[in-house]
Amino acid sequence: MLDTRQLQYFSAIYEQGSLAQASTQLRVAASALSHHLAQLEARFGAPLFLRKPRGMEPTAAGHRLYEHARSILRAVAQAETDMTDTAGKISGPVSVGMSYSAVKAIGVPFITQVVQDFPKVQLALTESLSGVALPHLLSSDVDMALVYNPPADPAFQSEAVLEERMVCVGRPDVIGKTDDPITFAELLELPIILLRQGLSARAIMDDVMLLKKIETRAILQMNSVQAIAGSIEAGLGCVIGTRLFMQDQLDRGTVKARPITSPELSRTLYLCRLASRPPTFASEAIRDALLSHVRHAVETRIWEAQLSH
Repeated sequence: MLDTRQLQYFSAIYEQGSLAQASTQLRVAASALSHHLAQLEARFGAPLFLRKPRGMEPTAAGHRLYEHARSILRAVAQAETDMTDTAGKISGPVSVGMSYSAVKAIGVPFITQVVQDFPKVQLALTESLSGVALPHLLSSDVDMALVYNPPADPAFQSEAVLEERMVCVGRPDVIGKTDDPITFAELLELPIILLRQGLSARAIMDDVMLLKKIETRAILQMNSVQAIAGSIEAGLGCVIGTRLFMQDQLDRGTVKARPITSPELSRTLYLCRLASRPPTFASEAIRDALLSHVRHAVETRIWEAQLSH
């Protein structure tokens, strides 16, 4: 059976890059660390590090074990915090992943509530493109994530939060001076700049077949929100997104938005968590606060969307 102490020692060596530095950090003799490392390598039948004059370089097996060790040690720390919280106090680390749009709509109010109402929670907020949030969740970098159109996967516990309608955003000389809706067929004739969503392009819209048609017509594909916004304002093309995504540019009047019809395009936001990780008092409180802010943003029209339930 794996020993969490050995995993802790191994992780320190991995992160510090040498036995000497890990020994200093842990206040454990280097000889003891070397002994436990040898036991791990014997157990797995493979070297975990290459010994070099100036440190320890992880092997492929070492990199793989570190990913597991990080997840295990984090789960153990959360369990200790949760089970010693017998008075029902909300405390401990909670990490939340959010898409760019979610941060824009609810980021500051959500953080403010956590600081004020849950001062003993160590909140870590990660902003990323929606398709990148799932790998963060799988690697245990985050406890929960607001993700658009996640794939059906038994590893995730997903609950639909809201649905957004997509619009075409661009300068009037690119998408037309009218506010009338634009059909999907007309949209395909425009110079489309596509937001690449990391591993999951599904995050742009629900309909994968329509997305494939858009991908074949796109003149540019970027994974930088700032670069896309600048390109749209420069008149290089248009983007399929939400009003919230380009709200600053819309407010300045440098671009305009036209609804998309025949068919309408939409995407669904989900709150995803690992199915294998039991919730803690703190993570449940943060989940409830997160969903409360989403509901408020939709009800006050800060977030132009429809709640899923």
